[in-house]
Parts: sequence; C-alpha cells; structure tokens
Amino acid sequence: MILRLLIVEDEKQICDAVAKSLYDAGYEVDTCYDGEEALEYILTENYDLIVLDLNLPGMDGMEILKELRQSNEETKVLILSARGQIADKVEGLDAGANDYMEKPFHLQELEARIRSLTRRKFVQKDVCLESGDIMFDTIKREAYAKETKISLTRKEKGILEYLLLNLGRPVSQEELMEHVWDASVDSFSGAIRVHMSSLRRKLKAVLGYDAIMNKVGEGYKIREESD
Repeated sequence: MILRLLIVEDEKQICDAVAKSLYDAGYEVDTCYDGEEALEYILTENYDLIVLDLNLPGMDGMEILKELRQSNEETKVLILSARGQIADKVEGLDAGANDYMEKPFHLQELEARIRSLTRRKFVQKDVCLESGDIMFDTIKREAYAKETKISLTRKEKGILEYLLLNLGRPVSQEELMEHVWDASVDSFSGAIRVHMSSLRRKLKAVLGYDAIMNKVGEGYKIREESD
C-alpha cells in the first residue's frame, strides 16, 4: 500500500525539496503552494497525511485545518511552520493537528515523524496486514504463510509487521532499528541480520521461496508479484 501525501508550503524551494525526499522514500506526493488551492485538493482527494504550513497566500493554514476537521478526522496533519511560540503549537494541536514541527527543520526528522504518524494509523486501521500468501494479525501478533501459523520471535514479528506496513519500498537496517529495536542496539552488532535471516528461513520453509528481498544499498522488502 503506497501512502499518499500532500505538501502545502508557499516557499517553492522548501516544498519541492520535501516532496522529492518523500517521493524517494516511497510515498506518492502532491504539492501545493497556495492556501485556497490546497483546500480544493484536500476536499476532493484522499490523502493519508498532509504536511501543512500556516503562513500561506489565499488562506491561512489554520483555517484549512479547521475546515478539514469539520468533515475528516482520519487524515493525519503535520504542521510545519516558522511560528514557534507555545501558543501557536497549542492552537494547532487543539485545532486537530497530529504533530507540529518548527522551522528550520531536518528532513530526516520530518520523515521519521511522518513514518510514525502513518504507522500508527495503519496499525489501528488494518488489523490484518497481507501480501500474497503472507498475513500478519496486528492484534493477536500472529503470522501466517499459506494459512499456516508460523512461530516467530517478538523481533521477527516486529520486522515482518514493519515490512508489511511499507510494501513497495525497501526498508533500511537503520529504519528497522528505529522502529523495531531500541536505541541501544549497535548497527554493526549483526542483530538485525540474524533475526532477518531467521525470519526469511521460517517463511521459506512454508512458502518454498525467499519472501524477503535484500536490495543492496537500499534495504529489505517483501517480494510482491511484480518483483
């Protein structure tokens, strides 16, 4: 499932840089530099997450957020603004934003916050994550291959869940560490490779093929029919 994002930012250079970064990370991305145009996009298209500036020509970002929340509580909104006062953040969160980032910002942190927001949404929304003959029940924490239950460790379940949440794009070791491991894990310890190898072996024993691809220099992804 490829997630759709809308970037609303009147500074074209910032908007395009953010959009390119997120597109390269595997998202489908639309951009908009004007408040009134942004509202039209939001009311006619379905987005999983909106990155929203507040100081916009045509219509203020806060007005857009309030208008959106009158009919839509599902779409995640991350405010990205130069307004850094506590009062601004409180107003934005009270109006229905899910997160608030202050400019200037780092692209890596923005991407991490978007991953966190969209992951929470899909874990809540989709009880069962599926790809081909693989299924993972996020409530029972049970994994199946060809409808056969597979015994996985807690870490193996975490890896499989995260790969299924990010179908269609490679997931790096660093990203897996951020979402499946705690910060104490050394990236060179080999822990991820050991658990990944075990997970691949268990899936292959039932499926008859290696269900997880390792794209050198990019990361791991679930093998889909198009692969």
